[in-house]
Amino acid sequence: MIDIVVQALWFMFPAYTTGPGAVFLGGGRRMDSGRLAKDGRPLLGKGKTWRGFFGGMLTGIFTGSVLAVLSRMYSLPVTDFRLGEGVLECITALLLISLGAMLGDLMGSYIKRRMGIESGGRLPLMDQLDFVFGTWLLLAAAAPSWFFSVFTAWHAIFILVFTPVAHRITNIAGYYLGKKEVPW
Repeated sequence: MIDIVVQALWFMFPAYTTGPGAVFLGGGRRMDSGRLAKDGRPLLGKGKTWRGFFGGMLTGIFTGSVLAVLSRMYSLPVTDFRLGEGVLECITALLLISLGAMLGDLMGSYIKRRMGIESGGRLPLMDQLDFVFGTWLLLAAAAPSWFFSVFTAWHAIFILVFTPVAHRITNIAGYYLGKKEVPW
């Protein structure tokens, strides 16, 4: 069971770092440029910026690269994020993980705006798991054989239970560090 926990966290850690990376590196021009949808609400909201989007992706890629190097250096029994044998395949996997996490987060914001929930408003489970599902969907579509060979149903169950708890803790920390307006 410990192996499943370690492997699941190792696999998802780059995706986990995209959100904090977007918060700490974000700001600047809004992704939706302030445009409104047909319902009169913002498309995404003020918290979704281009700098945050790419900053989050770079954070995930960097984090995963460090983990990949560590797994190779110490022959750890965890994924080193390689879709094949080359470094390019590793970067591709990390790009997919990070992009999937950021797209999942954007989709969550879009859905919340359509539901009339303002930026920073709460939507339980969507707030905690949108980036997880974005990551999984993109990997399942773009690299299915690799994704399903390194990530099992047991990994998924652990992540679905662990992530909401970890999300809450990190958001509280971000709030007290002055990086988030609300602690959720």
